[in-house]
Amino acid sequence: MSGVQRPGLAALRRLVLALSCLFLADSATQAGELDRAGLARYFPPPLVVGEKDDILPVWPILKQQAGSYEVFAYAFESIDFAPIPGFGGTPPDLLVALAPDGTFRDVKVLSHREPVFLEGLGSEPLFAFVEQYVGLSARQPIRVGRPNARASGASPQTTVDGIAMATASTRTINQSVLASALAVARGKLGFGAANVGLRVEAKADLYEPLGLDALLARGWVRRLTVTRQEAARAFRGTGLEEAGEGAQDDILADLYVALLDVPSIGRNLLGPARFEALMRELGPGNHAVMVLSAGPSDAPENPLGESFVLGSVPERVSVGQGGLVVNARDMAVERRGAGLAEGLPAGDWTILRIDAAAGFDPSVPWMLTDKIVRERGQILSEKITRDFSVETTLPGNLFHRESAQDGPDWTEAWRARLPALVGIAGMVALLVPVLVWQRRLVADARRFPVFRLAFLAVTVAFVGYGAQAQLSIVTLMGLVRAALRTHDFAFLLYDPPSLVLWAFVLGSLVLWGRGTFCGWLCPFGAMQELIAWLGCPLRIQLVVVPPALDQALRKAKYVVLVGLLAATAAGSPAADAMAEVEPFKTAITLSFLRSWPFVAYAVGLLVLNLFVYKGFCRYLCPLGAGLALAGRLRILDWIPRRSECGTPCQLCKVRCRYGAIAADGRIDYPECFQCMDCVTIIHDPGQCVPQVVARRHAKRIVPRPVPAR
Repeated sequence: MSGVQRPGLAALRRLVLALSCLFLADSATQAGELDRAGLARYFPPPLVVGEKDDILPVWPILKQQAGSYEVFAYAFESIDFAPIPGFGGTPPDLLVALAPDGTFRDVKVLSHREPVFLEGLGSEPLFAFVEQYVGLSARQPIRVGRPNARASGASPQTTVDGIAMATASTRTINQSVLASALAVARGKLGFGAANVGLRVEAKADLYEPLGLDALLARGWVRRLTVTRQEAARAFRGTGLEEAGEGAQDDILADLYVALLDVPSIGRNLLGPARFEALMRELGPGNHAVMVLSAGPSDAPENPLGESFVLGSVPERVSVGQGGLVVNARDMAVERRGAGLAEGLPAGDWTILRIDAAAGFDPSVPWMLTDKIVRERGQILSEKITRDFSVETTLPGNLFHRESAQDGPDWTEAWRARLPALVGIAGMVALLVPVLVWQRRLVADARRFPVFRLAFLAVTVAFVGYGAQAQLSIVTLMGLVRAALRTHDFAFLLYDPPSLVLWAFVLGSLVLWGRGTFCGWLCPFGAMQELIAWLGCPLRIQLVVVPPALDQALRKAKYVVLVGLLAATAAGSPAADAMAEVEPFKTAITLSFLRSWPFVAYAVGLLVLNLFVYKGFCRYLCPLGAGLALAGRLRILDWIPRRSECGTPCQLCKVRCRYGAIAADGRIDYPECFQCMDCVTIIHDPGQCVPQVVARRHAKRIVPRPVPAR
């Protein structure tokens, strides 16, 4: 085509070669970089940073308590345990401090490459977002809600407020915090079993009257007894074999253990009224374990004696499953008049509450462990403990089992964004028939312009501001980073509207080329076109760019594309700043709520559009350049042409504001934005010059495709 040249393929080949070399060379995995001195800046005195764990990259943070140091928290970097790529293609690095009970002491952002926060919203909203985790528990399935979700009634224990215009990024941060915390919890805190997310409830309608002897015979109530002889055997070699006076067969500890939320157990032990009250207080999905000490309250090995604190996590009694300790806390229920079944011995007792989030599955074997503690030494005493356990195995048919979490974390984003997905699917379903069956609407010179303007308005309002689905070169940069460094592309799944739109755009490139997205579904492109239409009353004359200059400027966007991807592949910190050549973040993602240089740049491009129609799209847009290159795989030359187009008729060329029609009438598809003006003209017998001439001579002519260059 005269005057239309393809971008240099040599430069593209060089870029591909450079990316390939970097891919082969960069095999290092990312890891945390804080050393002991670096951590000390975040945990100043009276806290002390202990020695790094020999196995896990975890640092104990110690606090002096009663003359000795106790673990205040375990500090670690999320990137060491959960290097989940963010929307920029690289994982955020968060400093997490996890208390021994699984509570978040602190969460801070060490580094990130999230585009919406880099020179966008700024990092302050992200810093405030992670502060919400302080005081929450890693044992709970924490979700990212809408902005101000907590104030609107969402649970403050399981929900953190999201950030408008940063949905995908905050979900990635949340997943990084929880995944890394659970990894540390499994290794250091004894919880975080694979059952997290599993909901197991006792069947409320399954009840059988049973006495204590029958419950013991079935193994539904278990008894743990420890004699003086057994304790001496356990402490052999410590010098603490003897403890007090008494016969070897004297019982030191005598515990009865039962899962109360099973009606055939709890109702028989507590009585109907007390059982119903307990279940109301317990709530659905949670579990209650009764531990009754049959020995006297002043016995030295009674774990529920006077030193036991109601409402606390017992120090000596624990519930475990699969080798991990399950969080169980005393419910502090009323002890008097408990209505315990006849036959249960008198003694101190507790009901331990196990929340559903702990991943406890009572339908598989679990254990109750009693720690017997002895001390040696008078000045610097040393505590020696030995564990004594009893296992409970209950029939699986007593329980309902179901998954409380339907799929991985990113599925929550898809459920939350379902309305946006439906809206985008509806727009695509409306657009495709218009492009395929042109004569039904495109050929109508009166109705089609109204349809197009309305569609573009919806693109700006819904796709841009509503669904936040403005596609960007940042996604391609993220793909490069992921391919060369993390090899993890899951970050795409956290932004469902954009991913669905990307899928359609890639398909449309093969059929129709770049213009389907750039001319119809790009919010900033649609905004430019609407502003140009609104500016018509101003009668601003478009600047005619000289052909030679026009062709040179069209190549600039390919240079920008190559520069951005090369800088990204090389790991240059300037890559994210260079991506600001796109005004999408300023105009669409952040709704112009940005510092004045960025706003001035975006507004300047919109003003330029009044004089050089969609000048940014034609000359600077790196995303458009990438789509234009991919669009060369197009299999259809689908815009109809006539043999008279270009010779002698030049009407479509003159009307094309993009300069995408050559003098010989051929369509330059990489530069075509599918405004469809030329299609309307060629189907309109009142506008198409060859048809007007043919009608005067009583001839009939038919449009036919003319191959594009």
